[in-house]
Amino acid sequence: MVEYLRGEEMAACVHRVALSRGEPFPFTRPEPGAEIVRRRSSAERFRRSVLEELRAWHPDAVATTTVTETCTALDAGARVILTPRLPSDDRGLRRAHAHLLVRVGRTSERWTYAPVVIRHGELAESAATRRSPVGDLEHPWPESATFRNGVGVRVTASTIRVGLAVVHALAVLEAAGHADERFRGGVIDRHRALWWFDLASHAYPRFNRHAYERHYAERLAVVHGHQLWRDGQSPFPTVPAWHRECLECDYAQVCREQLEARDDVSLTRFTSLDQQALLRESGILTRRQLAGLDPARARDVRLAAEDDGVETVLARSIDNLGSLIYRARATEFGPLRLTDPGRMGCPRADVEVDVDMESYDNRTYLWGALVTPRRDVPGVEAGYHSFVDWATPTERSEGDVFAAFWRWLADLRQRTAAAGASWCAYCFWAYAEDSAMTRAVSSSSPLAPDLAEIEAFRATVPPVWVDVHALARSQIQTDGPTGLKVLASHAGFHWRDASPSGEASMSWFEAACDEGGADGEARRRLLEYNEDDCRATRALREWLGGAARELPHRDGVPPGPR
Repeated sequence: MVEYLRGEEMAACVHRVALSRGEPFPFTRPEPGAEIVRRRSSAERFRRSVLEELRAWHPDAVATTTVTETCTALDAGARVILTPRLPSDDRGLRRAHAHLLVRVGRTSERWTYAPVVIRHGELAESAATRRSPVGDLEHPWPESATFRNGVGVRVTASTIRVGLAVVHALAVLEAAGHADERFRGGVIDRHRALWWFDLASHAYPRFNRHAYERHYAERLAVVHGHQLWRDGQSPFPTVPAWHRECLECDYAQVCREQLEARDDVSLTRFTSLDQQALLRESGILTRRQLAGLDPARARDVRLAAEDDGVETVLARSIDNLGSLIYRARATEFGPLRLTDPGRMGCPRADVEVDVDMESYDNRTYLWGALVTPRRDVPGVEAGYHSFVDWATPTERSEGDVFAAFWRWLADLRQRTAAAGASWCAYCFWAYAEDSAMTRAVSSSSPLAPDLAEIEAFRATVPPVWVDVHALARSQIQTDGPTGLKVLASHAGFHWRDASPSGEASMSWFEAACDEGGADGEARRRLLEYNEDDCRATRALREWLGGAARELPHRDGVPPGPR
């Protein structure tokens, strides 16, 4: 029996769609990691809270738990249907779900509905020339939405995935005779805003009805092909290719082993499936072959003749071909230099302070700092300092924690200046720390410093607040990622924790909040993790001014085979 297609599969890897229906190799599904478990748990808690709020706003809403109950409510014209179980589209081999159905009209025979899904994430972004229709939970109907100027929908993989899932639900409702004739659907975001989409129009080219039909047809062919494979009538219908979705796929390890065995070009970081297809059509099947292309010829495509090599052909379709070539080279040879050795490094000072912070639910509860004196300064000692509140963060506590850190940092600066010494503070990816600072000084804490004081600190010339991430990105070519975990590992740094990550630290903090003593295991783990992030930042900047200068330049590595 052919398995039906689900909404979340419309944007999924076709190889994953096939494998999920039966693998051509022995396979045991791995246990999900702590980060994924936490993310799923948070999303489920959010969905439940939104549904409870919807019940409060709409006491006459019909909550259904079975397909029969849902069909009865649809036929009766219930104005709001919560937790519906949609009937299957047997002819189209589709099953879908929605968290909410709202009545939007009536045909000659049936009531029509728009599906709404709840997503624990961001959906909108600032866009000066755009506007988007948005409603709320009290009035969850498209006709109640108003346009919000200067806002557009984010074009991200998760947005495309949820958008295609909404179209899938509309297609299932259409098969049942209950779909909105205007093909509208909605998504509730993490701010409880209800965004509406006209999915029959061309306003959302990545996930409108037309785009959906392409995705659906491709995946329908895969499930039919998989059935033929099961029956012994054809080979397995898909082959692996590496892309962003693989990072959270149960089959990632198996696929990667197969791809590594042939040095598949898809393993070049951040290539899209379309780019991979273009590379293969031009005979570039491996990372080594991609690394052997000439990035200069790729950059000069507008000046090249029509037949001026494979680089010219590819660059006309792949805008970032040069970047892909360099990433492939970094895979082949390790990290590479982007600039001359004499221009590499990081500003140094007599007293250096590496800073890192930890946040939970967009509020910072921990500021950590590692002090490294490079000359004797009275009252300044080397070591790690932490400023933390182990309660669930609030606006007030976030401001209080930052105020304590800021007072300590100001005292350190005064001691250094009194000794006639220089000082500098460093962070990795200043956007995060700067945002946390600005948020903290705008809080209700009476202890927080003025924003003008923070802005003066960040604007000091020469800089005393240095973003090591920005420096590293301007000096080092990697195979793709430029996060602290990747860059510091090139500098030889190792975290004490076996699985360090910002996502994992969220779970550690939840456990730390429940620990009664100051010496709890989760609290110790978080403090060590924060200290190691500070030490990793120091190791990275020292590497930039030291051993990294000996790396080969990305344009100077030997070419690979063509």
